[in-house]
Amino acid sequence: MFIIVFQIVISFFLIVSILLQMQGSGFSASFGSASEFYRTKRSMEKILFWITVILASIFGIVSIILLLPHK
Repeated sequence: MFIIVFQIVISFFLIVSILLQMQGSGFSASFGSASEFYRTKRSMEKILFWITVILASIFGIVSIILLLPHK
């Protein structure tokens, strides 16, 4: 039961991280002018990208674990 709840929580955070990666505008453009915070924008987008990759990997591993037969 715990692993199913864990997968639901991971899927929620995965959906949020994907939605934060808006096409074309970037994460930092949501909070202000993109030209003023160029370094922050690049680092925030990179961090968000890696968080999405890690969450997707965890989601895939948990999905495979749930496919295995349980005793």
